[in-house]
Amino acid sequence: MVALSGSPWHWARTSWPYFTASAVYLVVAVATRLMAATGLLGEVISHNHIGLAGLASILAGIPTAIALGCMLLIGVRGWPGILLAGLVANLLIGLPPLAAAAVAIVNVLTPLSGYTLMRRAGFRLDIDRLRDAIALVFLGAFAGTLIEGVSVGFVLSSFGLSTHFLGIWLLAWTGDAMAVLVVVPLLLVVRRARLPQRIDRRRWLEAGALLAGTFLAAWVGSTTSFDVVFLVFPFLIWAALRFQLAGTAPSVAVAMGVVLAAAAGGTGPFAGGHLYTTLITLQVFNGATALSALLLAVIITQRNNAQWEIEAARCQLVDAMGRLDRGRDGVSPLGSFVALRRHDVGDGA
Repeated sequence: MVALSGSPWHWARTSWPYFTASAVYLVVAVATRLMAATGLLGEVISHNHIGLAGLASILAGIPTAIALGCMLLIGVRGWPGILLAGLVANLLIGLPPLAAAAVAIVNVLTPLSGYTLMRRAGFRLDIDRLRDAIALVFLGAFAGTLIEGVSVGFVLSSFGLSTHFLGIWLLAWTGDAMAVLVVVPLLLVVRRARLPQRIDRRRWLEAGALLAGTFLAAWVGSTTSFDVVFLVFPFLIWAALRFQLAGTAPSVAVAMGVVLAAAAGGTGPFAGGHLYTTLITLQVFNGATALSALLLAVIITQRNNAQWEIEAARCQLVDAMGRLDRGRDGVSPLGSFVALRRHDVGDGA
């Protein structure tokens, strides 16, 4: 039986990814914005509370990162669902209707701008080229999220919900960028995840040791007074060399999470720092960490792909020479060549 293209079953089958993305966005947006509501952000900025600032900024940025990841995976046709979900979430946290609608529009324009910039740069979901990693960090995380910080700060200031435009902008931008650098690579890794046919225990043990080492290095580097946050980089190099993007994405997420917790607690290099100084330091660390790890993972991936292509070309050449060798009557060019080389080696010995 051939299903009609306009049948309800066909419409439901082709539309379910957009409904799923909208539902996930709604749940995450409500959960995170209830914890990082506008009143909390205003209190954070007024009292220079770095711990709450870090928590509020990263929570507020998670829905934006999920929206960008969904657009990269299923396209931009799901934007009406994201707009509606954002409007509902904003109303549930107590924003006035006009402010809720304005912020919801900004919530759609932010991932849409990041998606457009990345697609214009030729971004590919496999992140197997240097330009893909650079596009994700600079266009998706930094440039694409600028619009939300500026717009949300302007909207909240216009409606009298906050008088700290610069603080709201910096918080929103930092949180969105951090969330994009953590969430989007993880979504792209999960997209390609498959259950292994054979469990390699040594491989799993190595992955566990890698994540544990990353956590320990980030914790030691960000909670002591020696300012040795760079201890995390050898583990990120390990992740890129051995696991490429599949190991780099969770390792970067662990490192950023630990450093964010240290900034929230005001320990290590973040002790006694001003709110804006801490946020800028976090932004620089996150950008350097993500870019370095992703670039190295891409370089290793390109090297592996080149080796596989060379091996495939060699096998094709050997196969072609074998067919040519078998196709000649009594003449064996490949066999003669091998015998001649053996004779030369024997004479040289």
